[in-house]
Amino acid sequence: MVSTGNPFLQMFARSPFKPMQEHIAKAQECAVELIPFFEAVIAEDWEKATTVQNRIAVLEGEADSMKKEIRQNLPKSIFLPVPRTDLLEVVRMQDKIANRAKDIAGLMLGREMQIPAVIQNPMQELLRAALKTSEQALTALNELDELVNSGFGGHEIDVIEKMLTELDVLEHSADDFEREIRSELFAVEKELHPVDVMFLYQIISLIGDLANCSQQVGSRLQLLVAR
Repeated sequence: MVSTGNPFLQMFARSPFKPMQEHIAKAQECAVELIPFFEAVIAEDWEKATTVQNRIAVLEGEADSMKKEIRQNLPKSIFLPVPRTDLLEVVRMQDKIANRAKDIAGLMLGREMQIPAVIQNPMQELLRAALKTSEQALTALNELDELVNSGFGGHEIDVIEKMLTELDVLEHSADDFEREIRSELFAVEKELHPVDVMFLYQIISLIGDLANCSQQVGSRLQLLVAR
């Protein structure tokens, strides 16, 4: 047992994955705030949008601090069932989920972006699809303790493999939503200001990247499980 007053080291002593689980939970908490944020943007309630964006910025900052703590305190002196560098890479990918949420909210609020009526519902569907993907990444990561307890074998391997397969399915579903919304925007883009169109496409890409980052977390977990 590691004797220390550092809470991160204490978590690592109990479980090599606990701080990572805490971190991705914070990243997901940050990303989920995009739901009320988009509702405020669509309603053109910029006061509410500002409030939500501030919450997103605070949560992203907390996730970033957790990432730095993990990097600094991931111990070399206790047994880790997987390489330390691989764990740090998972944390880096997880942090992108919070970063993308902050990027989306900051850009949309800064420009007070108006979402054309024709893509308002599809945009929200794309966001929900992306958040389902990040939620699945969180769920899979929370299974890692059981995997360690099972000695990286048996039933727990199958459980995580199924979760990661479902994660891929959810990411592909988000890709489908992204293609559809791009087509719908293309159909009306001549009616919109060209600069607004450019930033709308950027927001669509950033939401899609939320799902991509989550899938990348799953891909790295797949490598850990396969070791």
